[in-house]
Amino acid sequence: MPPHPASKPSIGAFSRRSFLRRAGALSLLGAAPVLSTPALSGIRVFERDIALDHTHTLEKVKLVYALNDDYLPPALQRLNVFLRDHYSGAVGTMDPALYDQLNQIRTLLSVKKSFEVISGYRDPQTNERLRKTRGGGVAKRSLHMEGQAIDVRLPGVPLAELRDAAISLKAGGVGYYPKSQFIHIDTGRIRTW
Repeated sequence: MPPHPASKPSIGAFSRRSFLRRAGALSLLGAAPVLSTPALSGIRVFERDIALDHTHTLEKVKLVYALNDDYLPPALQRLNVFLRDHYSGAVGTMDPALYDQLNQIRTLLSVKKSFEVISGYRDPQTNERLRKTRGGGVAKRSLHMEGQAIDVRLPGVPLAELRDAAISLKAGGVGYYPKSQFIHIDTGRIRTW
């Protein structure tokens, strides 16, 4: 006989996905879920984290942005604001796959340091102004305007090594700017320059 609709579901009735969403929300609030229930104690949770220092706003952020296959919306929103256009203040929607690339690069290089961010989201007006004043260094249809690109460096890691780690992922475009001391990564088609 099925349980009465008004009865409270047992802990085993919750889905794994539901549990992970709740655990993620708690972790963003600084609380740690207790895994003492036998039905839940066997679940392995894989966190993906990111640490960023913005070179223009001087802001810093370090947070878990995903648990297993699930991105955490509050973390993504916080990262959208962090990576806003530092010229205009416009906030875009960043592609979470960029965070996965950065996370994988840190893992490949066995580094836990924060990435220094030079540029994240760029609104179309800022992009056009920079394109006209930077001598051709800014693309007309830049993926920064789509929230699909970020320019970074990693203190203590040679820039060529950072570039090579990004290229090895085969996850999008990688630009190398040794004079300006940063690499560009994006979630567009695979290419290098």
